[in-house]
Amino acid sequence: MNVAVLGSGNGGCGVAFDWAQQGHQVGIFDFEEFPTNVAAIAAQGGIRSSGQLEGSEEIRYAGHDIAQALDGAELILAVSPAFATARIAAAAQLHLRPGQNIVVCPGSCAGSLVFKTTLGLAPDDGTYNIGETSTLPYAVRVTGPGEIRVFLKLEAGLSVAAVPRCGTEELHAALHDVYPGLTAAASVLQTTLQNGNPVIHPAVTLLNAALIERTGGSFDFYEDGVTESVGRLIEGVDSERLALAAALGVTVLSDPAMGVLQGYMVEENYSTGYSAAPGFRGIKAQSRLDNRYLTEDVGYGMVFLSDLGRQIGVPTPVMDAIIEVASVLMARDFRGEQKRTMATAGLADLTREQLSAI
Repeated sequence: MNVAVLGSGNGGCGVAFDWAQQGHQVGIFDFEEFPTNVAAIAAQGGIRSSGQLEGSEEIRYAGHDIAQALDGAELILAVSPAFATARIAAAAQLHLRPGQNIVVCPGSCAGSLVFKTTLGLAPDDGTYNIGETSTLPYAVRVTGPGEIRVFLKLEAGLSVAAVPRCGTEELHAALHDVYPGLTAAASVLQTTLQNGNPVIHPAVTLLNAALIERTGGSFDFYEDGVTESVGRLIEGVDSERLALAAALGVTVLSDPAMGVLQGYMVEENYSTGYSAAPGFRGIKAQSRLDNRYLTEDVGYGMVFLSDLGRQIGVPTPVMDAIIEVASVLMARDFRGEQKRTMATAGLADLTREQLSAI
């Protein structure tokens, strides 16, 4: 299959390597302000990986020309932080073909809907088959230009859904070759609400803020950063996420239960479940607070979940407190910026019943 990967960060390089290793022709694109990985991949002709996935795999194209990356693509994987989803959609728009399969990976809270609204499409428009995954399929880090380390590839606990949901079966079939443990979700609300990043990352970051600033992130994010009290804050956020899902009739697992299913964790609890998790071992903390664990997981993910709660009448006081504290620490107004809300996802006018039917 001819595959286009839009994004060259940790996730994009992991996705591109894996699909190439599975025998697919892969092109990778990123914007000009992110030249390091695409330049290295182009120069060496591919991506090198260590860890659970090992080897060196050829990449057919790596660069800043999105038309070349998309040329002949049967599957498009938009793999980026939430802040780039709309920009990627806008850049790709002139080069898309009706009927193409497009997956925002991960959805990072309604990413597929943001992709569609950027293209000027209603949620039920079927011009392209657009969907999202519940999470990134890997724990992966770029270790050098064009080089990655894969700590874990998920064998379970990964789902995909299309919007409208009639396209889910086709997306599942397209992805299943590389992700055999992938399941078809009931809707993009299920993939969105199963996303654990806003549950974990902000809580651990905020309660380790001084250590991050003092050491430049020279500690293990999960092993050193999660204690019993940190776990209680994670649980507080997770309880609100589960309440949102229940109000919409969406089935999601608690974050520790999902972590065990995915293979990250062996204990289903909110403290040592994370700090002793084999799949998180050795993952370093971010070097500064200005990092996607706050800018994305609060500014996009948690703000969206809080806004969803307001719209359907489910209180989210713990999320709201984290949004306010993170805004103070970062000297910005995450809620006021409205980077990702029910409105930006095209959902602001929908009732609870209408949302449940998406």
